[in-house]
Amino acid sequence: MKTETQMKIPKTTTMDDISSSNNPNSSSFLVQNSDLILPWLTHQQLANLSLTCKSLHNLTKIITLIRISDASRTFENFPIPFHNNCINNNHNLNNHPYSYFLYTPSLILSNNLPRYQPWGWMGSSVISPIAVKTVDESESVSFVDVVGCECGEVCDDDGCLCFDGGDGDVGIGRECGVGCSCGRECGNRVSQNGVRVRVKIVRCDGKGWGLFADQVIAKGEFLFQYAGELLTTKEAQRRQQYYDELSSRGRFSSALLVVREHLPSGKACLRLNIDATKIGNVARFVNHSCDGGNLSTKLIRSSGALFPRLCFFALKDIQKDEELTFSYGEIRKRSNGLPCYCNCPSCFGTLPSEDT
Repeated sequence: MKTETQMKIPKTTTMDDISSSNNPNSSSFLVQNSDLILPWLTHQQLANLSLTCKSLHNLTKIITLIRISDASRTFENFPIPFHNNCINNNHNLNNHPYSYFLYTPSLILSNNLPRYQPWGWMGSSVISPIAVKTVDESESVSFVDVVGCECGEVCDDDGCLCFDGGDGDVGIGRECGVGCSCGRECGNRVSQNGVRVRVKIVRCDGKGWGLFADQVIAKGEFLFQYAGELLTTKEAQRRQQYYDELSSRGRFSSALLVVREHLPSGKACLRLNIDATKIGNVARFVNHSCDGGNLSTKLIRSSGALFPRLCFFALKDIQKDEELTFSYGEIRKRSNGLPCYCNCPSCFGTLPSEDT
């Protein structure tokens, strides 16, 4: 029988205190309770801890290997492994075996953002990976004028009110949702059940981390949504200014994505600000390609839900080990924009940039 265990630490003690302690008694305590404490530490805290004694060094190596094997912390349908292909710098291999971030399978509000999240537990104790409360769970709202389908457990695209296509640069689609009578197994809830294909996160020389297919993906197939922290426009603008400052000081890349849904008149009617820099899903690793890439995006609305999802679909047949990319946009307002490493024949040399 599995039991869930909650780690209790005195309020005056921080994770940094735990990971930086050189006290032999502290080291002994950490070894004895490693399966409860180590999964909560960041990559830097684990690195500090590995220097304190041989036993903790070996335990942190185990945690690191578990993290490398699955970035999703078991949230997703398949494990999502890290691969470091940087062959020109052995020191780099040791320092970047994986990318540390908090994981959410869907959109999350700022007030639900966890400070810590377990990753890489081991032993007999089980620490639940469910450490975030997503928008789907807390903010799905049924409106009086939103009528869902009454198809039963499974919907038929010939008669279901929720089936709808998409058009425009960013397509608009509809799915069944909280306002419908069908269940989670309905075929018209494709974007609501996590990552649907096998992918891997690969680090390459010069380019950094990117997302690659780990299976053949057919044209038109749904892959995943862009998950992260849902922001107000004011907060998105504040963060982008901060991220720009960090980028100017050295190599830093944010994962703040702004989507504008336009009326036929051309005026924006919806703005979706999603920041996956600190917390997100695998979509945060999808790189830009100046030729448009092999993925397309579509906003998917679920009946009765307040916020749409930004979803990725295969623009063409994609082969195993092929990098997954899409276009971040066409506008380049900054003369000193970040360099682009897509290496396609039509590369502009810099990443798209516009006012947030």
